[in-house]
Amino acid sequence: MNHSILPAVRFSLSLVLATLWLLGCSGEREEVQVEQSTKPAAEYFLTSENTHNRWSRTIPPVLRVPSGAVIEVQTKEASDQQISPTSTIEDLLNMDSSLVHPLTGPVYVEGAEPGDTLAVTLIELEVLGWGWTAARPGRGFLPDVPGEPLLKTFQIDNESGLARFSDNISIPIKPFPGVMGVAPDTDEMLRTRPPRENGGNMDNKYMTEGTIVYFPVLVEGALFSIGDTHAAQGDGEVSGIALEAPMRIVYQVEVIKGGRQISEPQYETDEYYAVTGFAPTIDEAARKATQFMVDYLVAEHHLTPIEAYSLCSLAGDLKISEVVDLPNVLVSMHMPKNLFHR
Repeated sequence: MNHSILPAVRFSLSLVLATLWLLGCSGEREEVQVEQSTKPAAEYFLTSENTHNRWSRTIPPVLRVPSGAVIEVQTKEASDQQISPTSTIEDLLNMDSSLVHPLTGPVYVEGAEPGDTLAVTLIELEVLGWGWTAARPGRGFLPDVPGEPLLKTFQIDNESGLARFSDNISIPIKPFPGVMGVAPDTDEMLRTRPPRENGGNMDNKYMTEGTIVYFPVLVEGALFSIGDTHAAQGDGEVSGIALEAPMRIVYQVEVIKGGRQISEPQYETDEYYAVTGFAPTIDEAARKATQFMVDYLVAEHHLTPIEAYSLCSLAGDLKISEVVDLPNVLVSMHMPKNLFHR
């Protein structure tokens, strides 16, 4: 049996790559790439009013779709409209943290069952005009940084791809969802703040347009949600706040059955395959991510464990995705695809 994760439809900036993993007579697999001239049109739509901000299998779905469906959603920025383009520092200081991370969804994907994998392809991400960021003493990775609370709002020009931080500093825009995931197998209403096995607040800036993100299905229907959208962020999100912005997102969902099972989210682009590991410390998360990459290389590229371990040292890139969403942090590892010759 072929235990590889079957990729969903892949998208690049100029073309669409539909990648199918086929079983040959000898059991070897071949990758067949099919060009398409346009990105697929959305078939289902959700507005930013279809939101929730907890993780639980008890939250009812707002949409039901078949595997392979293309969905367009709108998201709110992280504060759930407590911050606006005209907000002052008082709005930041009075913000109700229980309302943060509104997530559009959940979406029930027909046929998804525990033990399956849900592939989510991020097709389009568009910032809806503006965004904000902030920093406060006592918060984030360096709570002892001195100064007064800071709030900045931005008008974002999608054409230039820049946000003006100051008169002589411009930030490149690279939108991505800070939070996305499937429902955990619990009746408890879990806060969205930390990353978990279901995905959640991963704050991974590489999960952007053209990326396929894989989630372990933990409950029937998967119950996928997405939000906390960021127009820009550095690795780590060290102050605890990115460039928060509302967005329009088009994504595709596909249920993968009978493939290699994963216990935490993984992702890929045309350039690399990547794994994630969450834990209470960076060291623990980095060890988990390294082990997950070793497991991937053994299963997918038929290396021995010690060969895979060596390759991780030679070519694997550990990336600190976020360090502020306690009680967990997230570390990812990327492995370039161009290492592997056909």
